[in-house]
Order: sequence, then C-alpha cells, then structure tokens
Amino acid sequence: MKSNSSLATPFFEALIGEKISHVWRGGGSAIFIELGNLRKSRKLNGEPGEPTGDISVMIEWSWRIEGPKSILGGSWSSERGWPKIFEKIIGESVLDVQLFGALPEICILLSNGLRVTSFMTANGQPQWAIHTHDVGRGALGVKRGRLHVEI
Repeated sequence: MKSNSSLATPFFEALIGEKISHVWRGGGSAIFIELGNLRKSRKLNGEPGEPTGDISVMIEWSWRIEGPKSILGGSWSSERGWPKIFEKIIGESVLDVQLFGALPEICILLSNGLRVTSFMTANGQPQWAIHTHDVGRGALGVKRGRLHVEI
C-alpha cells in the first residue's frame, strides 16, 4: 500500500512545468484550472462545454489566488472581478505543488510568483481534485481526511 503522501507524487510531477491554458467557473464558486493542451468537450446535453486540458485542477469552493503580499481574490470576492484574476494566471507555469494542513489542502506555486490555494471553510472534507486525463491515473482528492485516488 502506498503512503498517503506518495499517492500525490505522480499527480504533482504531472503538474510541475505545465502551463495554465484555461480557467473557468463551474457551479457556484467552483473553479477549474486546465493545464497543457486543450481539447474540445461536450456537455451531457450535447452542447459545447469548456475545453479540458491534459490535466485539470478543480477547487469546488473556498479558494484564493495570492500574490507575494496580499490576496488578489477568491471564492468570496466579487464574481465580476474573477475574470481579471484568472487572466493573471493563464499562461503561467506550475513551479511546485504543496499540501498543507492536518486535512490536506493544496497550494499551487506559479512562475509569476502567484499561488492558487484551497482552504475549505465548511464542514466535511477539503473539496479539491487533480484529474489527469490518462486513463490509468485517475483523480487525486481527499476522502476521510486523507489523500485518495479515484480511478
């Protein structure tokens, strides 16, 4: 059985060096960060969906984008300002990915010095996932307070 932190290694290694190609808003305040080559997608009803990258990072709620000395914005900021914040991270490369907290939260460090951070503020589990579109790798997230891979 793999240790909890070793579960993250292949996912983090896949992210490091990739460029953010697209950022989009899901339901509520969820954000999706698409990295690498983009491909077209379709919604279940057949309409065009948001493009997906080679790797996707989803933070369902309670996220923020941090600069060196302040928070630029996040899930509780005015939604009108989100597109400008997203523009600041598109085209940037991932330098590092870190976990923090007793219940694993994620911090993605970018080439321009900004950080994308999850921080669940409601009861339950941290609500983030890294989904690789490699069939065998699946998605990394949190279940019962520990890292969990869903294939």
